[in-house]
Amino acid sequence: MTYSAAEVPPSLSDRLTESILGIIRDGGLGPGDAIPSARELAKRFAITTPTVREALRKLEATGAVEFRHGSGTYVGPTINNVVLANPHRPPITKDSVLQLISARLVLEPAVAAQSAVARQPENLERLEAAVTNALIPPGGPAFALNFHVELAAASGNPLLQEVLSSLLKVRVREQQQIRALYDNRERDHEEHQAIVEAVRAQDAAEAERLTREHLDNIRRAIESAPEWS
Repeated sequence: MTYSAAEVPPSLSDRLTESILGIIRDGGLGPGDAIPSARELAKRFAITTPTVREALRKLEATGAVEFRHGSGTYVGPTINNVVLANPHRPPITKDSVLQLISARLVLEPAVAAQSAVARQPENLERLEAAVTNALIPPGGPAFALNFHVELAAASGNPLLQEVLSSLLKVRVREQQQIRALYDNRERDHEEHQAIVEAVRAQDAAEAERLTREHLDNIRRAIESAPEWS
């Protein structure tokens, strides 16, 4: 393949990431499935093991693969996502955090309304399990369930769930900053619980209003925060 003067040919590690993703797709592998070791991949592609490890680290940064110490390399949770994180993104800013909130304000209130109409009993169970996450302080244990992703799941549209999950993973640092700045855990929990009750009652208008109000409260907290570098 030839490239024009304006095009930059992909690096060897970039080509390798595509080849490794091809192995995963062609093998029908899903999240949690083991993939060949770096040494095995190096033999398969007739290249050095450090080069393969560089490609695997790039994939790890997007969540497409994950390393388990003493166990091996496995397909990661984002392998089927429509959006993958850019591991080379610049540092977060107040503006980038506000952009995330603005994007969520476009998506989540409408999703909450749809979820109130379409939710199933198992969705309510998962939302109830996720709602207490709001009480966990920033830097605490990782969530088993993400409230906002579970709210999207209740819509019955897997693509809405995937889009929101991908957005929060792509902008995970901004989301962490949001939790640090919107630091009234009790208030966060109460707002989440109110949304759950509206979804339980299948009150689409109330679920939409409460979700918008919740995100507006977060936006105001971010806007009033001092700038950071």
